[in-house]
Amino acid sequence: MSNTVLAIIEMERFPREVARRSAWIAQHYGCDLELVFSDPTLGFLRDSFMISADSQQIADSIRQAQDEELESLSSAVAAPGLTVTTSIITDRPASDAIVAKALECEPTFVVKGTAYHSPAERATFTFTDWQLIRKLDYPLWLVKPQDWKEKPVIVAAVDPMHRHDKERTLDQAIVDAGKTLAAKCDGELHLLHTYERLNAIGAYTKLKFIPRKAPIHEIEEKMRAEYRRHLDSLAAKNEIEPNAIHQLPGRTRDILPTFARANGADLVIMGALARTGLKRRIIGSTAEQVLDHLHCDILIARAP
Repeated sequence: MSNTVLAIIEMERFPREVARRSAWIAQHYGCDLELVFSDPTLGFLRDSFMISADSQQIADSIRQAQDEELESLSSAVAAPGLTVTTSIITDRPASDAIVAKALECEPTFVVKGTAYHSPAERATFTFTDWQLIRKLDYPLWLVKPQDWKEKPVIVAAVDPMHRHDKERTLDQAIVDAGKTLAAKCDGELHLLHTYERLNAIGAYTKLKFIPRKAPIHEIEEKMRAEYRRHLDSLAAKNEIEPNAIHQLPGRTRDILPTFARANGADLVIMGALARTGLKRRIIGSTAEQVLDHLHCDILIARAP
């Protein structure tokens, strides 16, 4: 992995804020910064079968505007000791172009702006943010246009009993990312685990006309206690104070955005497991479910 922060600049995704946040990250981690202008439109104009002098002229003017924007952004984030370079990617789809660029330079972080996606947009399976969550092998930092506090609040969302992470390497990667960042910026780290209630199971058993009542409350308490045991173990291993450990009942997509806002979070760190084939194409990971609903930045950590 190289010592570079790769900032993906898109004109429709508040480029100034993305550049500033990327520069902040690069300075705190002692990295170089590369500003990458992502615009598949230019590639379409140059690759179109209807190549003409007019289309080439349009493409050239767009490229000139992109170069000027990159130079302006570079000047805006310039700081002593920070090396800033620029490049432009135009391949389609944008997610594949970004993944290819990341493979080329192996960055410490890929940083990109994110915004609300409508249900119709989510149904197309093509949105760059979600494709990057699935495909990218490097930490993905999704920026939202919000000013950070001088001492940022960082929420590490973990799942100590994740059935696809039996070795618990993903949770440790999430906590490691949070601890490292908190140490670098004097931030405040919180550990959050949510678990689903068993009310739905109780309702389902009634439909099956089971003659004896299912011990839902007893099962749920045992489940909560087991989750808590693993959560406390993870916290103790990482020397996280008890008042920074939170266990809440409910679905993550409902609880996490509310918790983040109530606690003034500047960043939520979540995990994404590498998957292949059909599983990679299925929308349904927790990160994808809460992406639109979190008010703050999101860091997608990867298991080693």
